[in-house]
Amino acid sequence: MSSLLTLDSLSLTTPDGTPLFDGLNLSLGRERIGLVGRNSCGKSTLLRAIAGEVTPARGTLSVHARLGRLAQIADESLTLSETLGVAEDLARLARLAAGDGTLEDAELADWTLEARLEETLASTGLRDMPLDTPMSQLSGGERTRVMIARLLLEQPDILLLDEPTNNLDTDGRRAIADLLAHWRGGALIASHDRDLLEQVDRIVELTPIGVTIFGGGWSAFREARDAARAQAEADLTRSASALKRAEADAQRAREKQDRREKMGRATRARGSQPKLVLNARAERAEHTSARGDHLAGRLIGDAADSFEAARAKVEITAPISMDVPHVDLPNSKDILRLKDAVAAFEDRHLFGPLSFELRGPRRVAISGPNGSGKSTLMRMILGEIPPVSGTVETLTPRIARLDQHVSLLPREGSILDALHAVQPHLSRNAAHAALARFAFRNEAAHQPVATLSGGERLRAGLAAIFAAPQPPELLLLDEPTNHLDMATIETLEAALNAYTGALLVISHDPAFLAAIGITDHIALDC
Repeated sequence: MSSLLTLDSLSLTTPDGTPLFDGLNLSLGRERIGLVGRNSCGKSTLLRAIAGEVTPARGTLSVHARLGRLAQIADESLTLSETLGVAEDLARLARLAAGDGTLEDAELADWTLEARLEETLASTGLRDMPLDTPMSQLSGGERTRVMIARLLLEQPDILLLDEPTNNLDTDGRRAIADLLAHWRGGALIASHDRDLLEQVDRIVELTPIGVTIFGGGWSAFREARDAARAQAEADLTRSASALKRAEADAQRAREKQDRREKMGRATRARGSQPKLVLNARAERAEHTSARGDHLAGRLIGDAADSFEAARAKVEITAPISMDVPHVDLPNSKDILRLKDAVAAFEDRHLFGPLSFELRGPRRVAISGPNGSGKSTLMRMILGEIPPVSGTVETLTPRIARLDQHVSLLPREGSILDALHAVQPHLSRNAAHAALARFAFRNEAAHQPVATLSGGERLRAGLAAIFAAPQPPELLLLDEPTNHLDMATIETLEAALNAYTGALLVISHDPAFLAAIGITDHIALDC
């Protein structure tokens, strides 16, 4: 397989020189490679380096093919043909066909464009869409397909995709999956979308302590990663036991030597043996003690080094845990009741009439295309906006919402300050305890909110929600996994599985919905 891209001992840093990763060796052929790792590990920076926008700190990078990058934001003021970048070329061909073209038109004409355009629109599900259609009239999924069509028209050899399914509805995510499923060139995909990563041929994990390349998709990667975590935990347990044994052995040796020295001092005090013999024994005892101390020190040092290395590995590989308080919610308790509720934005109908009831600790997903009113429904449940008609009745005051931006947290001050702003009743000790349950311990509680990563912000938001005098009986989650890395998503899934209240979730991530045990769906249609 010929190489389209070669990375040789590549190392990247942030603009201030902080290392991201080091020593990446990778050859990309006509295959799909997923890039994974925690947020800020260098995935996006690597794609920018390949595109020539970032200079590597060390190593070499050789591109032997045309690059294509998927744009995610479309200009709503343009038409379909303008967004595809073909409006001027199509106008040139039309002038030539009408006999009004110039010599320059003839020189610049792309006579293959119309056939390529027809094939591309058909392959992306846009065959019947008029080319003068304004982008503002398209759904989120249709806009994604238009951007894919533009990418295909450019005919690149390598696709560079940076979180391509973020903020996309189900149709948009399906369009990205179709693109990769039928792609015959090379592709590098930085993503936390597990369904998308199942399609790749290899996965590259970037970390500050090393780069690991796994054969296969997400399932193979997860299996190998979990095995590595288990091995790291086992190594830590063995190292801790070895260190404890070394320290105990050294203590017993010191105690034994102390008893010998005590006996020697008693013998000298009695004067029952010649002084020459006693001095020789004392000298041998001192040498023996010194050798024993040196050996014990070396053994303890080696065991301590092994323990620290094992502990560092576990701290790097093991996910952070969150301690969610128990909610005593009976199965028979009514939480929420909607009857013929209708929502609209300005003059546009969003959804409805919608009727449903939520009782007990049920887990329900709200689905629908972008713009169908999913977030509006949550605002109606919280009482922030009324329905146009119908009723929305909340039957518990214990309701909390967490959106993808964690907007309940103030932007200024420390995490501790933010928690007090949301839960002013907490004492200082109670606030520290609440944050510790979500892995903000000691000085970490004083970290400025403005410096938090997406995952840290999510944990701080959950800490604020669950620090209430009584934990919420209904938790509303609005695209909570957007902007999160894979490790944080899995941590969130574990926390939600431990939550015993009711869940109402907006998410286009089927793997996430399955992992948290969603049992019912409410579908909104525009």
